[in-house]
Amino acid sequence: MGYVHVYTGNGKGKTTAAFGLAMRAAGRGMRVCVIQFMKPDAGYGEQISARKLGIEVHAFGTNRFVNRNNPAKEDVERARNALALAGEKVRSGEYDIVILDEVNVAMDFGLIPVDDVLSILDEVPERTEVILTGRYAPDVIVERADLVTEMREVKHYFRRGVMARKGIEF
Repeated sequence: MGYVHVYTGNGKGKTTAAFGLAMRAAGRGMRVCVIQFMKPDAGYGEQISARKLGIEVHAFGTNRFVNRNNPAKEDVERARNALALAGEKVRSGEYDIVILDEVNVAMDFGLIPVDDVLSILDEVPERTEVILTGRYAPDVIVERADLVTEMREVKHYFRRGVMARKGIEF
């Protein structure tokens, strides 16, 4: 126990894989907490389903895209608040699984320091597993992880103009 998982890459399915693990764990009576970076509490399907299963979900994004080159002060503030809560939840020892959804993107965009995430990972209790999702996982995070899965896009219908669909992508 105390393992760190990373789901990264440019392919679809990182958040879905993490929530699949959350569902499996909840089905076994495990306590699960999800902290979503850069995603609003906007009634996404995974948020709705997770809460129905007793999975704790905290979302810290806004309803607009984050400007990678010039993030808004609010985006930085929300990401740092998410990281502070993530540290509390991980260190508490109350959870079997803590998912930091899109944390890799938050680090890549410079919203939160990589070293602060590494500090949290250094304090994971033995009974807790931490899952980090999102594109652009920093090399030091990949090195620190015990399990790394990279989703690779081979083909995506978005390229044919198909937009995100309710229940499938959100």
